[in-house]
Amino acid sequence: MPAKRKAADDTDEAPRPAPPDHLPVRPVYLDHQATTPVDPRVVEAMLPYLLTEFGNPSSSHAYGRAAAEAVARARTQVAALIGATPEEIVFTASGTESNQLALVGTALARRAADGGDHVVTSVLDHPATLEACARLERDGFRVTRVPVGPDGLVDPREVARAAGPGTALVSVMHANNEIGTVQPLAGIARAIEGRGITLHTDAAQSLATVVTDVMELGVDLLSIVGHKMYAPKGVGALYVRAGTPRPVPLLSGGGQEHGLRAGTENVAGIVALGAAAELALKERESDAARIRGLSDLLLSLLTEAIPGLRLNGSREHRLAGNLSLTLPATGAAALAAAVPEVAFSAGAACHTDADLPSPVLTAIGLSAAQAARTVRLGLGRYTGENDVRKAAQALVRGAHIA
Repeated sequence: MPAKRKAADDTDEAPRPAPPDHLPVRPVYLDHQATTPVDPRVVEAMLPYLLTEFGNPSSSHAYGRAAAEAVARARTQVAALIGATPEEIVFTASGTESNQLALVGTALARRAADGGDHVVTSVLDHPATLEACARLERDGFRVTRVPVGPDGLVDPREVARAAGPGTALVSVMHANNEIGTVQPLAGIARAIEGRGITLHTDAAQSLATVVTDVMELGVDLLSIVGHKMYAPKGVGALYVRAGTPRPVPLLSGGGQEHGLRAGTENVAGIVALGAAAELALKERESDAARIRGLSDLLLSLLTEAIPGLRLNGSREHRLAGNLSLTLPATGAAALAAAVPEVAFSAGAACHTDADLPSPVLTAIGLSAAQAARTVRLGLGRYTGENDVRKAAQALVRGAHIA
């Protein structure tokens, strides 16, 4: 089915892929914190490495060299996105793997080198980080989870107080996947400066719309996720600052990725991540400005029609496209069932236990009942004003009948 021609009042919308033929009408997609659609330009960049340039980068013949050159080019593109050097980029299969290598690998290396056995993180961090910390606790490490304020922000002074003798690593996510708060990483870096502590951040949510420079943030390790920035699922990266204690590899084998991540490289996925990084470097500021305007519009439409609606997290320090909203009376699950024409989250997509309130929401002071009435609306690169108005109308109707 050909893509529908834009109406005259649709000219402000970014071009988007046509829906599949068997799904001519699809819900408005407002779940960009769960995953982003793959940008068609990213698909175009990766296709040759699925079809014709299929070589193994470790092979010495022409096919292998072409693949190796593609990986090297992508490494340069990803490095440029965060102000790093190509040698500081390690490709992985996911954000979870990047976080595991950063936390577990670094903690094991630091304990072996200088006896450091203490890790500091926040109560708001992603399960990939919190589960890595739980694993470290089982292996004899001490872990401190610092609290956050009602605005969802970590106080750098709390991190500095939690760190002490034997602290090897601090890990605080850059932007929260549920409430969208962007953490003061540069302030945290300054608070622990000169104490020999490695600083890691999970930047999965932020790179598509937040200008992120590792030197300005002062981080030593930074996790990158492809499917949060318009690349496919199944590819990620870890920035490891030159001079940072080398993490203990979690996978052993052929010595790929500077010996930190064995396994034949996912060349097509890596090329896609590189292409997505190059696009983000060029477009994220304009993307962020447009998306923030649409988020403000959506929030205005909803708050006007639903008295008592609450926005969670910092109003100022948040992702451009994130709205975490607590409804005054309607359960999130009931609203989702009543409004199938809008795709949104009643909880983080990576949380599988729907019967328990979100730890992020309870950490900022919501009760279990309030958490059950909280939805997450995530706008992105292909969201248009018509989508926002259609979604607002449906959500208002659903909030009054669910």
